[in-house]
Amino acid sequence: MAGGGASTDVRSLEQTPTWAVATVCFVLIFVSIFVEQIIHMIGNWFKKRRKKALYESLEKIKAELMLLGFISLLLTVGTKPITKICISKSAADSWHPCSRKEAGEAAPAAGDTHRRLLTWSKMGDNARRILASGDGQDNCAHKGQVPFMSNDGVHQLHIFIFALALFHVMYCILTMALGHLKMRTWKHWEKETRTAEYQFSHDPERFRFARETSFGRRHVNFWSESTILLWIVCFFRQFGRSVPKVDYLTLRHGFIMAHLPVHSQTRFDFQKYINRSLEEDFKTVVGISAHIWLFAIAFLLFNTHGWYSYFWLPFIPLFIVLLVGTKLQVIITRMGLSIQETGDVIRGEPVVQLGDHHFWFKTPCLILYSINFVLFQNAFQMAFFVWTWYEFGWKSCYHEHTEDIVIRISMG
Repeated sequence: MAGGGASTDVRSLEQTPTWAVATVCFVLIFVSIFVEQIIHMIGNWFKKRRKKALYESLEKIKAELMLLGFISLLLTVGTKPITKICISKSAADSWHPCSRKEAGEAAPAAGDTHRRLLTWSKMGDNARRILASGDGQDNCAHKGQVPFMSNDGVHQLHIFIFALALFHVMYCILTMALGHLKMRTWKHWEKETRTAEYQFSHDPERFRFARETSFGRRHVNFWSESTILLWIVCFFRQFGRSVPKVDYLTLRHGFIMAHLPVHSQTRFDFQKYINRSLEEDFKTVVGISAHIWLFAIAFLLFNTHGWYSYFWLPFIPLFIVLLVGTKLQVIITRMGLSIQETGDVIRGEPVVQLGDHHFWFKTPCLILYSINFVLFQNAFQMAFFVWTWYEFGWKSCYHEHTEDIVIRISMG
């Protein structure tokens, strides 16, 4: 090292005090056991409350975290082999997230502690690629090539995996909390079904026109006869109260008529049933399947300079959410149309026909898979934003465009 003496910045365990090694190990083990005990306590609480579905969801989250931890372990073990892989300079100069000019301006000065995946510096008229670690560079330099990835690049992937796991769990918990919060209003509607006033106003012996019922007035209109107008109206309806009282009570009545005895009207708690169904479906929503991982890899791949990915990638989850919300509104409206098709006059309350034929390809699970995809991609986008902010700073080329920041945060 120029200027004198051996450097003390890079030391192996042979030159490290044993108390420092023991302290680091103690902190890591203590934090790991603390988090494990919290998860164990949450699992025991779910068992005591007989929340079997939520307990299984917690186990699935633990499995996903274990998978992310295993990926991190593979990166740790494979760091040296990865940095020894050599590629041509032409291949290394392609598909960068930042242009050469932007990367050159963002290059850290001497002594800067910020790490970069890739920086450029000028040496005469030629641009030279600088990697934070020289291990792979020395191995590839005599071949006229450059390393596949630097040590710092692999380390930054570790940080990104941690951020992704954190945001995925946060999004899942937030979704579950918002679902329970929304269903609180339904509890008042459920209690109303046990009152004498409700029983009188919903006399099962009374004959009425299908269009004159509250459900019919809401869904049977001139626009419901046209497929185009139907989808347009349902698209805007999802921005209001997506589940109004009349829809809830009609779906409740249809479910009881299809699956339970008629006298169960006042005893069956439809809100609790939906609550348990939400917990069951939560197991599907929190999972990360192989095709979702492929989409995440595609997002990383296409986040390159010149593709303007910030103009279209964040909008994919938004498009899916709006499509799913519109489809659910269309399903309820078509249930109302099916009532009128059975006859203009009905007896008692309208009975909707529940069935898989209302969903895409007769597969209701596609809705869950779509929500699962949106949750993960939102978590991915937010994790990527926070990761680039932490690793490269606010003024890096990742955040050069203000519209990119606004789109990522607002869409997430």
